Parts: sequence; C-alpha cells; structure tokens
Amino acid sequence: MKTITLNTENVYTKRKKSVWRELGNQKYLYYMSVPFVLWVFVFQYLPLWGWTMAFQKYRPGVSFFEQKWVGFEHFRTLFKDDHFYQVLRNTLAMSFMGLIAGFIVPVVFALLLNEVRVQALKRFVQTVSYLPHFVSWVVAAGIVTKMLSTDGGIVNDILLGLNLIDQPIQFMAQGNLFWGIVTGSDIWKETGWNAIIYLAAISGIGPELYEAARVDGASRLRQMWHITLPGIRPTIIVLLIMSIGHLLGTGFEKQFLLGNHLVIDYSEVLDLYALNYGLAMGRYSFGTAINIFNSVISLILLFAANGIFKRFTNESIM
Repeated sequence: MKTITLNTENVYTKRKKSVWRELGNQKYLYYMSVPFVLWVFVFQYLPLWGWTMAFQKYRPGVSFFEQKWVGFEHFRTLFKDDHFYQVLRNTLAMSFMGLIAGFIVPVVFALLLNEVRVQALKRFVQTVSYLPHFVSWVVAAGIVTKMLSTDGGIVNDILLGLNLIDQPIQFMAQGNLFWGIVTGSDIWKETGWNAIIYLAAISGIGPELYEAARVDGASRLRQMWHITLPGIRPTIIVLLIMSIGHLLGTGFEKQFLLGNHLVIDYSEVLDLYALNYGLAMGRYSFGTAINIFNSVISLILLFAANGIFKRFTNESIM
C-alpha cells in the first residue's frame, strides 16, 4: 500500500515539474499572449457586468446602488409581446436559411475550385470570389438594391429580355422575397471568404491518397467523395458547430440596410428589435433583456450542437 502511495506521489510530482518546465520553456509565448487575454477580458467578459441592467429599472446618471431593482419584469414584458415572436420568427428563418446555404455553398465551391488544374485561373477565381468580403454592407446593400431595381436593374432586364416576365418586379417591396434576398446577398458576399479555410484544410490532405485512388481508377468525383470530403470532415463539423452557436446572431446590418417600411414585418430581427424598442426609446433595461435572451439561447444551442456531434461523430470543439 505504501509503495502504491509513493508511486502516485512520484507521478504527481513529475507531472507538476514537467508542467512548470514547459511553462518555463514557452514563457515568451505566454508573455506575447497576455495583451490578447487582457483584450478578451476587457471587451468580452467585463461588459457582462452590464447585464445587471436587465434586472433594474435603469436610469442614466444614477449610481448602481440607487437603481431600482425589478427582477424579471422586463423578461415578462418581452415574452408577453406578440411582436417579439414575429421578430423571433424572422430571425430564425433567416438564420436557418443562412446556415444551410452559407454552409453548403462554400464547401461545394471549395471542392470545385480545388479541382481546377490551371493555377492562373484558380487564383483569379479565388481572388474575385473573396473580394466582396472586404466591401462594407453599406456598399454591398447599394449594389444589391441597384441590381434588383425596377429602373435599370440588371435582374429585371434579364428577366424581361428572356420574356419570363411582362413587367419589372419590385423585389425590394415584397416581404415574401426578403429572406431570399438577404440569404442570396450573404452568399455572394461571404462564399469566397468562407471557402478559404476549406481550401486550407484540403491542402493538408496527402497527395499519395489521390495518386492511389487514380491508380485504382477512381474518377475525380469519386476522389472528392471518398478522399477530399472525409479529409476536411473535422473542419466542416467544427465550423458547423460554431455556426449553430451563432444561429440567433444573424446581425442587423443586412436587414437594416436592405429593409424598408414595406417589408418590415419580414426584415426586423432581434438586434433591430433591441435597437428600435430598447435603445431608441430609452428602454435600456428592456434592450439588455433582449440581448441576454439572445446570448443564453446561443449558448444553449452551442452546447447542444457540440454534445450531439461529439456523441455521434466524435468531433467537437470542447
């Protein structure tokens, strides 16, 4: 019994020494990481103190201890508001459409681009595809609006030229088309950029696997299905889990810039709801309650998706 205890203590001591030795050997790397850790703490964790506003009847200019505490009153108001559920519907609809399209299209694009053998053409296509990512949504929304315009819009001109329609369609005035317009705009803007990480993962697959497949007579489609896709599977799953965690965080720039009063029933999302009915009306506590709901649901979705994928695919981010 004493021997077992001594052996356990020796193993623990050796592990402790090895940890400190590793810290000592990599101390400069840890020193370099300190500014980034401080940045994350100051801008990501410290603002969580502001969540206390959701449980107060917050008044600007009044000290923290003089604020009136109201408990879950703002959350009850939120869940009793019928407009909130309409906004939640819009958020979930655009988020799911963006998740499916924004996940499948970059993967397919990366697979097809990887099969291009002319390097000059491959670099040209890749450069052109990710350039829209660097364009602000203000400019991108202007381009999309002009393309869909009834006055000289290229989309209406093509449809009229092909005799598919008799008169121009007012795309930006039809609410039932808004979700598709936002999803299509996001795909155009982000596909090339999102495909970069998949192309990087593909480049890490050993070329000997493709050579062996070609010797066995596998076509390019077979190579993509049996070698490329399994090779980037961990990357796909990790990015999918992270995308699910941000499902409600669809943002507000696209909806704010592309939307108008004619399609507001379809364009308003949670972030716009918090802006319009929280900050704009001076209801800071109510706006904070909306953001807390958004963050909590996103956290639940992240852990749920991570647990499901970890159980069935043995891939996870935690």
